[in-house]
Amino acid sequence: MSVMTTTHLNFRGAAREALGFYQSVFGGRGVTVTYKDAGNVQDENEADWVMWGEVVGENGFRVMAYDVPSQLAWDQGENPFFVSVRGDDADEISALWQKLAQGSTVVRPLEAAPWAPLYGMLTDRFGVTWVLDVTAPYDAPHNG
Repeated sequence: MSVMTTTHLNFRGAAREALGFYQSVFGGRGVTVTYKDAGNVQDENEADWVMWGEVVGENGFRVMAYDVPSQLAWDQGENPFFVSVRGDDADEISALWQKLAQGSTVVRPLEAAPWAPLYGMLTDRFGVTWVLDVTAPYDAPHNG
């Protein structure tokens, strides 16, 4: 048996746009189910909001998202989570950074850091903070 974790992002009316943007960055396939599609419309103004959506890239990237309906409390908060994208190819991480950086606020530029060949942090136009880095070689002995 195996398990995997997937970042699930919560929005209020911006999930479709955010998922489309992430698909343009990471590629892969996107799926969205609206409240109307699921027969679960509580507010007609929100019928076309995303009840469940995901983007799955061929490179292993996966993110889920939905629009929190107005009858539920929602506050995006400040720094409630970061989405971390790690890889071992500096060119691939740099290319993803360039795409994610469009319209974002750079918190820390993508550059060499004491703990990684490349490390950077940005907050995209949807308020999601991303950490991208290239994994450092690990040469310490393993216990086990």
